[in-house]
Amino acid sequence: MDATTLELDAVKFAQLAVQRDQSGRYQEAVFYYKEAAQALIYAGMAGSNLENIQEKINEYLERVQALHSAVQSQNTDPLKSKQQLDLERAHFLVTQAFEEDDKGNAEEAIELYTEAVELCLKTATETSEAGLQSKLKQLARQALDRAEALKESVSKSTQKKSTTAKPNQPVRTFFPLGPDFSLNDKPQTIRAVQASESQGQRYTAEEIEVLRKTSKINGIEYVPFMSVDLRERFAFPMPFSDKCGKLPLSPKQKAMFAKWVRPDDITNNPTMIYTVSSFSIKQTIVSDCSFVASLAISAAYERRYNKKLITSIIYPQNKKGEPEYNPCGKYMVKLHINGVPRKVIIDDQLPVDHSGELLCSYSNNKNELWVSLIEKAYMKVMGGYDFPGSNSNIDLHALTGWIPERIAMHSDNQAFNKDSTFRMLYQRFHKGDVLITTATGVMSEEEGEKWGLVPTHAYAVLDIREYKGLRFLQLKNPWSHLRWKGRYSENDIRNWTPDLQKYLNFDPRTAQKIDNGIFWISWEDLCQYYDVIYLSWNPSLFKESTCIHRMTLHTIGNSLQWLFTRLMAKKFTTQVYSLCKFTFSKIPTPYTISKRVNGQWKGHSAGGCGNFRDTYKNNPIYQFQLDKNGPLLIELRGPRQYSVGFELITVSTVGDPGSHGFQKKSSGDYRCGFCYLEVENIFAGVYNIIPTTFLPQQEGPFFLDFNSTTPLKVSQLQ
Repeated sequence: MDATTLELDAVKFAQLAVQRDQSGRYQEAVFYYKEAAQALIYAGMAGSNLENIQEKINEYLERVQALHSAVQSQNTDPLKSKQQLDLERAHFLVTQAFEEDDKGNAEEAIELYTEAVELCLKTATETSEAGLQSKLKQLARQALDRAEALKESVSKSTQKKSTTAKPNQPVRTFFPLGPDFSLNDKPQTIRAVQASESQGQRYTAEEIEVLRKTSKINGIEYVPFMSVDLRERFAFPMPFSDKCGKLPLSPKQKAMFAKWVRPDDITNNPTMIYTVSSFSIKQTIVSDCSFVASLAISAAYERRYNKKLITSIIYPQNKKGEPEYNPCGKYMVKLHINGVPRKVIIDDQLPVDHSGELLCSYSNNKNELWVSLIEKAYMKVMGGYDFPGSNSNIDLHALTGWIPERIAMHSDNQAFNKDSTFRMLYQRFHKGDVLITTATGVMSEEEGEKWGLVPTHAYAVLDIREYKGLRFLQLKNPWSHLRWKGRYSENDIRNWTPDLQKYLNFDPRTAQKIDNGIFWISWEDLCQYYDVIYLSWNPSLFKESTCIHRMTLHTIGNSLQWLFTRLMAKKFTTQVYSLCKFTFSKIPTPYTISKRVNGQWKGHSAGGCGNFRDTYKNNPIYQFQLDKNGPLLIELRGPRQYSVGFELITVSTVGDPGSHGFQKKSSGDYRCGFCYLEVENIFAGVYNIIPTTFLPQQEGPFFLDFNSTTPLKVSQLQ
């Protein structure tokens, strides 16, 4: 967005904030003050010439701080009665009927009008409030009049068609991939597609077969999203409940859980979106930091470039294409899963604790629903709120369909170049070509406490800046609190100069007052204390010089274990993106010998990763011997609900390995149910393997696969 647009945004949000402030609606005022400050920050980044921008930002944030105590003590208005909620549902039924009416779908419109009339009349008998009765009866009359007129029109049209219809007219049939998508082998008869409708992507019979098999994820069928899904019905006389039932809760949620609620049980003014903001997103106790970070940067992108990256995936939508609150409680979210966009149906029931606080991610404006509902849709696909976590590549692709890339920054990645990587990130970020997150690796609790970092935790990258040779990234912790404590933190009085503060629109004194989880960190410190960068590339970059072989991967659920065990036995296709010419061929495997050992983490032997010094030494240890030099591939599989990893340790080698030897190698980031390590040339000798789950006391079976070109002997030491 340009500076002028952002300045206008700031004025609009500031006016809304003052209005809410003066009328005593402090929670909404806090939200809009923060948005006004954010708009000014982006305006400054876009080259705004407004004077005293930083002073205005400080003014808004200081007012936020001043209102915090008022928000905490403010008594909320009483919630709406059942009859008021019934009126809202009836009104939504009528608005949906109007839309079907306009489209010429008379039968659907008549059904919706009729249900609205019945609900209005029923509710009118249940209330003695004159004003409410009057509204219900007025709405019922409008719906009834239009339903009767439509019925008469349909009747005349039917009579006319019956006298001119041609006998034995063939019925068009094909394999659909919309709401009628089925696992049946026979083609189904459906209505003809209207000329104005997009028929969507054409699939071959072989691709349809693959799509059938990949539509069932964690026991639920998620069909590919097609144009016909835009006709999904969202209006009902009674609140909608997902036929798949309630989502499984995580252990932390279960310990605090009180009940499931709908938005109108906790607020009297539920709204889908006030404004799309990365600052307002807050993660709670669900273990999905990478997803929340992905949601934050997608929101920041939408706000900065005024492109509907996130809001376009939520339904129902109004005529402007904007998602809207549905008092009937049904929503549809479009997510990219297993190779294609898929429809995910959810209801609006959310978990709360005994204080009525949400136990899922939410917007700081409690009336706003988009954060909680998108998270719920993704958690449903992943099997429930007991989601063990993934990475931002997977999450961003699911949300946006953008193409993922991973850059490892740790010391054993010899291809990583700090200078060229920063230059690429800086240029592509400011062109709007890429979404970026970063994640920490394994670190001790003491180290995390010292630097204000969370081990193996994802952070959203909100901005990238360069000033007089200094390079910075602005990060957001999805928890919305706990910030970096090193150089250029808010408490660093040594490195912040007035000019640098002005350039980055950052006032350490103001930041000290509120911990919102947002901070600046130098590129050098990020490379030292963080482990990986996740990129998601805009697919439009690949349109002109792309050679594509369409893909549909047969992955199931959220575990890489399924990827490696099922793909080997199934037929699948792959999709390749490139900005230059390339060749596509199968990689020859050098391995001719495989050996598997089975093991068990149980009780004392489930020691967890190296962060747990007292118990790590109790993990199983296996020793193997290689007689010749050559390549080696080791794979570890364990319970897919656990994050697993292992270390390869040199005991002794035959001859002097020189600079090509190693003392210890890791399988890298802990991953759900599966990890691996490939060494291109390992020297003959004796080596130990220590397989672990990330946390101690996580019990279950596991097995290790050794793949080599030379025989090897494996024995268990403990």
